[in-house]
Amino acid sequence: MSNRAYGTKTLPMQWGCRFGKCNVGEVAGPLAISLSKTIPGAAASPLFPPLDQALIHAMACERIAETKEPLSRQSLADLVRRSRKTLPGKKISRSTVWRMLHEAAIKPWQYEHWLFPKDPRFAEKAGPILDLYAGTWEGQPLGPKDYVLSMDEKTSIQARGRSHEEMPPEPDQTRRIEAEYERNGALQYLAAWDVYRGMIMGRCEKKTGIKPFGLLVDQVLEQEPYEKATRLFFIVDNGSSHRGKASVERMHGRDKRIVLVHTPIHASWLNQVEIYFSIIQRKALTPNDFATLEAVRVRLALYEELSNRKPRPFAWKFTRQDMLDWLKRASPHFLAASAA
Repeated sequence: MSNRAYGTKTLPMQWGCRFGKCNVGEVAGPLAISLSKTIPGAAASPLFPPLDQALIHAMACERIAETKEPLSRQSLADLVRRSRKTLPGKKISRSTVWRMLHEAAIKPWQYEHWLFPKDPRFAEKAGPILDLYAGTWEGQPLGPKDYVLSMDEKTSIQARGRSHEEMPPEPDQTRRIEAEYERNGALQYLAAWDVYRGMIMGRCEKKTGIKPFGLLVDQVLEQEPYEKATRLFFIVDNGSSHRGKASVERMHGRDKRIVLVHTPIHASWLNQVEIYFSIIQRKALTPNDFATLEAVRVRLALYEELSNRKPRPFAWKFTRQDMLDWLKRASPHFLAASAA
């Protein structure tokens, strides 16, 4: 029986489940397997008992200095070569080593950069933001005319005019973008993201600062439904345009309905507009090939218009309780970072 969606064949139950796992992954379903000759359970093959697998995992977990080899990191080819030396007489393939490492529950050889928060009031500052995302403020539900807007600046967006025209794709050759470019200036993009409505409002300025940020605030206040709002919660980071207690008083003086809420230091990931910035970076600004700053400005405005045609709020799932659980797990590191 053919499966047109995946170009695979569905095999009888006794064959499809024989090895316990299918080598096409979970998406294709438990019975769909590819027509390759690769045995799905090769990592658990009797040829390589648990002790052999443990040795390969140990090699993958070794610090580079312990390998006594001039490497900055071990590649799969390096691990295959070392595995064959460690297990003489056994022909272990590249795919088998990869599968052993891929199926490991914990992978210490993988890493990513992480910055632990240094703000000792992290929970105190982050909690109200997460409450706003959940629809409450100071323990009470938000009203129908309360709006939450995430605001920030995406700085130094360059217009890079390529020195030569790009080469279109051809058979066996991808599209090619000239690496050399001329700098045609840079601008700053200031934006406000409506957390519940999924609407974006933005503007481009020559530089950031209190005045350009104030123009964005004016832009928000002049539009419906914010013009007749009961309260306007503005979530911002600690940038110089809206930093500290002075910015809170300045916004309150501009309009008493504004409640400025700051993220903790080094926690701009709590600001939802950063998600929108990452989207426009991928979808509207890459590859960067703009002859003028006006071309950048037009591109950003058109993408705003496109986004607002079918507004969709982000599915934010990190709650105050998730934060408390995370802080509890990370408390030794968090306390050390706070004391630094």
